[in-house]
Amino acid sequence: MEARAILRYVRIAPRKAQQVVNLIRGKNVDEALAILKFTPRGAAPIVEGLVKSAIANAENNYNMDREKLYIAEIYANQGPTMKRFRPRARGRATMIRKRTSHIEVVLKEKQD
Repeated sequence: MEARAILRYVRIAPRKAQQVVNLIRGKNVDEALAILKFTPRGAAPIVEGLVKSAIANAENNYNMDREKLYIAEIYANQGPTMKRFRPRARGRATMIRKRTSHIEVVLKEKQD
């Protein structure tokens, strides 16, 4: 039995999101929330809300016990990139890439 939550088209680069995601992979959900609360990264509050959503899905939809939940899988994949242009010297233009992410978390119960 597993519960999941997916957050798509988040306006943060996947490399930055992966740094936060790698901190909590395989951890107990309470420990993961504590780590995210004190992580000084822009992606931390986004991932924290996603983990809380997955916990709520597990409790309400699948009647799973919160004490046994752990983060089985979590990953941040690349979404579409928005392309914007900025004027540069001598009449040229440079492309600015505004990257997006798709973040997914899967929770499972630990077996005793």
